[in-house]
Amino acid sequence: MEEKTHLFIDQLRRREPGACRRLIADHGPAVFRMVQRIVGRQEDAEEVWQDVFVKALQAIATYDSRKASLATWLSRIAYNESVNFVRRRRPDIVYMDDCDLAPDSPDETPDDHVVDDLEQALAKLPPHEQAIVTMFYYDDMSLADIGYVTGSTASTVGSQLCRIRKKLYRIIKTMHP
Repeated sequence: MEEKTHLFIDQLRRREPGACRRLIADHGPAVFRMVQRIVGRQEDAEEVWQDVFVKALQAIATYDSRKASLATWLSRIAYNESVNFVRRRRPDIVYMDDCDLAPDSPDETPDDHVVDDLEQALAKLPPHEQAIVTMFYYDDMSLADIGYVTGSTASTVGSQLCRIRKKLYRIIKTMHP
């Protein structure tokens, strides 16, 4: 770890107010975007965002730069907090068992409304699947980083993305029979 980053982590571990402010200033916007995409409502996202930084500061002693960058480590906390929040609040989620993933025919293509309906379809996914999609497509995170955040392997994340894309396609198809 570079000396400057090491010093910053040490300052966070000592709970120096300036370091805490810098952590929020440097990483707050990205964490908030991730939380808001998963949680949805602005008010809920603000609550979860605060919880993320409280947990991060409580757990900073466990941060290991050999495993992940600080940004990826914060993303893992944000992901877990967001998914747990949504699981407690959202009853209308479509799980894998609810969808037949096989296409009706090999030459099927998405309706013209897919782009407009994608956000609506994403909202119907379980929090874990929604988070994987947003990290990969919105945050441009690598499969390895997503694997670290979710506690999976990169190959597992790749397989999940494949299934989720098929699932999103089926959800959108049901929106336009």
